[in-house]
Amino acid sequence: MKEILWHGRGGQGVVVAAQILAEAAYLAGFKGVTSAPAFGPERRGSPVTASSRIAGEPVRTFSQIEQADVAIVLDDSLFKVVDILNRLKKEGIIIINTAAQPDQVGIEGCFEVATVDAVGIALKHHLIREGAPVFNTTILGAFARATGLVSLEHIERALEGKISRDAVARNFSTVKDAYEHTVLRQKAQS
Repeated sequence: MKEILWHGRGGQGVVVAAQILAEAAYLAGFKGVTSAPAFGPERRGSPVTASSRIAGEPVRTFSQIEQADVAIVLDDSLFKVVDILNRLKKEGIIIINTAAQPDQVGIEGCFEVATVDAVGIALKHHLIREGAPVFNTTILGAFARATGLVSLEHIERALEGKISRDAVARNFSTVKDAYEHTVLRQKAQS
């Protein structure tokens, strides 16, 4: 089983992205998929988490994820207020929405680091809602590239089940672009 923790801020769509990932994994043939938000006193802009579990067999674990295999960070300023790395397994994968290269983000240790400028890609494709770039779906392309767990085709089909037909084309163009522009750094040797 692979456990994924999503880190973002209220209003960035971490819950929706976690749901789309779970659907994409199901379409990819995984028999066990779950998606769950972690609710508290969140409001727009405050730190929010969601989780996804992906397994070859039905998932019978519904507790919060303590140590994730993959962490997805939609807002890199969260590193200043949330201990993201402490909730990531040694040798886990961290995917960060940032214009920086993996070696520039300051993450040491036995982690694989993937970076993608999901905001820049969303802006380039004019994927904007209420004046803000929509990059929660964009980063799914980085997830596909960094983990190999789901394909772009599965993400596109999952988007079709979640958003309008017109929105699928615009969102999926950013997913493909993110896939192509994700930069990976293999884990450092311990």
